[in-house]
Amino acid sequence: MFLVTGATGNVGAEVVSALAAAGAPVRALVRRPDAVLPGGVEAAVGDLNAPDGLTDALKGVEGVFLLPGYDDMPGMLARAREAGVRRIVLLSGGSAALADMGNAVSRYMTLAERAVRESDLDWTFLRPRAFMANALRWLPQLRAGDTVRVQFPQVAAACIDPADIAAVAALALAGGHEGRIHELTGPVAMRPAEQVAVLASVLGRDLRCVELSNAETRAELEASLPQEYADAFWSFYADGTLDEATVFPTVAEVTGRPARTFAEWAEAHADAFR
Repeated sequence: MFLVTGATGNVGAEVVSALAAAGAPVRALVRRPDAVLPGGVEAAVGDLNAPDGLTDALKGVEGVFLLPGYDDMPGMLARAREAGVRRIVLLSGGSAALADMGNAVSRYMTLAERAVRESDLDWTFLRPRAFMANALRWLPQLRAGDTVRVQFPQVAAACIDPADIAAVAALALAGGHEGRIHELTGPVAMRPAEQVAVLASVLGRDLRCVELSNAETRAELEASLPQEYADAFWSFYADGTLDEATVFPTVAEVTGRPARTFAEWAEAHADAFR
């Protein structure tokens, strides 16, 4: 049995689907009992911030797909070890390698990896770069018209399809990837304007990309995020502390097929944009 945390999120939902499609027994940790899950997937209601309530969710579990960034990760890992869990596949990120404790995002990624390393459980870390699904943040603009305002326009990122992260996670959960750090990217680095151009082609719309200045980007970040997270993303993309442009071949090496392109992702999710 595999337990998937964050089972209705961008990556967790794809991990649930990948495991279910492979015929593996899957238990999805959800906050609501009415969460919609694929057929044959068992639901377990629980909260990672309350590990004492996860006893039933962890029963009979061999491997856990785990999210970072919650309050009592050591407590959850202790419960997992007591329940007989053998391995953890942690969704981390590229900023974990920075180990920058002054950066809110890097800090929680770093602390999550540290807790898993110290848990005495077998582990695999997944460090994806930016998600292709982040393009969904443009939906309100696309509903309002054909103009898309983009932040950090000169920053290229080798964005990855969450389904590719899930494919690697499913294989890691089955074993054989213990002690490995998988750096995960898509096949090519793209700037935001290039992504908008792909969406225009897929949707058959004449989209116009407006590149925001640093001042405009900073104002948007501070209006939409807590200050420490606005500072974190500013450090990554304005100061250039995080490299998301380097392409890694990991998806192909682990799964035996190429990582999906942004165009393939956009085609698969075109209905969401329409």
